[in-house]
Amino acid sequence: QVQLVESGGGLVQAGGSLRLSCAASGRTVSNYTMGWFRQAPGKEREFVARISRSGSNTAYADSVKGRSTISRDNAKNTVSLQMSSLKPEDTALYYCAARSRQIFNGVTASRPQGYDYWGQGTQVTVSS
Repeated sequence: QVQLVESGGGLVQAGGSLRLSCAASGRTVSNYTMGWFRQAPGKEREFVARISRSGSNTAYADSVKGRSTISRDNAKNTVSLQMSSLKPEDTALYYCAARSRQIFNGVTASRPQGYDYWGQGTQVTVSS
């Protein structure tokens, strides 16, 4: 069992930056691929980024590629998402998630159903 708690969200102007953090407790996060998803009102939850257990592999949604960096510190049991050049369309509730399946690029790797544990989310609001 893994408990995930996100932080770092807030209100920011377009073009600004935010760093989201996810703190894990319970099992060590080094056992899991970690991901970030987001959900805007009235929309489905969508993939943002994921990082492999060792941190050597990452993947991003096209919508955030080049503007975001996912990282992890297994010693501190944390995962972060640095976002820059934020746009109003980035406004959403951002979730941290843990995936126990070993395949990094599996069919479900970018889908919510491919993740086993979820945090409560942190709100990001980007004003124009």
